[in-house]
Amino acid sequence: MENLGDKVGECIMVNPTFWNGKKVFVTGHTGFKGSWLCLWLSSMGAEVTGYSLEPSTTPSLFDLCDIKELLKSNVISDIRDSQRLNAAMQEAQPEIVIHMAAQPLVRESYKNPVETYEVNVMGTINLLEAVRNCASVVSVVNVTTDKCYDNKEWHWGYRENEPLGGYDPYSSSKACSELVTSSYRNSFLNNQVGDRKIAVASARAGNVIGGGDWAADRLVPDSIRSILNDQKIVIRNPSSIRPWQHVLEPLSGYLMLAEKLFQEGEQYASAWNFGPSDADARPVEWIVQEICRKWDGASYEVDNSAHPHEAHYLKLDCSKAASDLNWHPRWNLGQAIDKIIEFTVAYQKGESLINVCMRQIQDYNGLNKE
Repeated sequence: MENLGDKVGECIMVNPTFWNGKKVFVTGHTGFKGSWLCLWLSSMGAEVTGYSLEPSTTPSLFDLCDIKELLKSNVISDIRDSQRLNAAMQEAQPEIVIHMAAQPLVRESYKNPVETYEVNVMGTINLLEAVRNCASVVSVVNVTTDKCYDNKEWHWGYRENEPLGGYDPYSSSKACSELVTSSYRNSFLNNQVGDRKIAVASARAGNVIGGGDWAADRLVPDSIRSILNDQKIVIRNPSSIRPWQHVLEPLSGYLMLAEKLFQEGEQYASAWNFGPSDADARPVEWIVQEICRKWDGASYEVDNSAHPHEAHYLKLDCSKAASDLNWHPRWNLGQAIDKIIEFTVAYQKGESLINVCMRQIQDYNGLNKE
């Protein structure tokens, strides 16, 4: 795989030179976002240790791109196993930790609330305890969600200082994860840990979409699955508005934030929003209409039966990331859907998906000059 560190350009957002040779510990690396992150980090020359359960879907981006072969170490274990987690981190001796292991689905949290809290709250505690005990760690990014806010269904974006909350167990558990992160930062990690301080931030992203997501009960994966099976797309809550963004958008924010934490420390150790422009906070039905417009023969229908509560309107204010990190969305929603279609066509044809992903990463980060 080509090393992007050899292709630094003027318009990059994520700096490949910084990441070349960095030791990075990624939890949840077998998931959709984790797989994309590992591809990006590996392409820049980072030494990545992954800690996660086996991929939760078949197929999975992790397996299709053979990401295991790109890693320094592939640890298959549960974030709730504190002893195994500590041992893995001690062995890896990472400089940077990006925590993405989670139970990430709202509807699943209604079915399994206890597991959701165990993974999302105690998992965060286990991770931060492992960080405290690992002398090599300099910076940590805990990835939570935009759903951690106490959603009032406002028509303006939530800022990082807005109250936390959560109607459903998933959203609530992620708000708890945010509180845990803040408490550990204030109580332990911003103070001396041995002879050093550890800079810890949390990152709150919108509804992430992209090629290679096969999770259940997510709009775009469900739509793609229906298309590939020659079935009509079925949607619920067609008027619900979400801050949709391609997976590379928040990942670029996490990477830029981790670099700042590493270089400048506690000045950046706080909560950060990474969401799309206001124009891309779109209703569910709009997304499906666009997918159907771009995929010949696709169609949809609305399921009007009763469903568990989900927020109707949610938007993020990302002014802080724009002003302090110089982070901005690069791809609009139409472009994001185009990239998903490109990936899906390649999957259908049996093409090399790692090549597709790397081409999209280069395009996004301004490294593809062709």
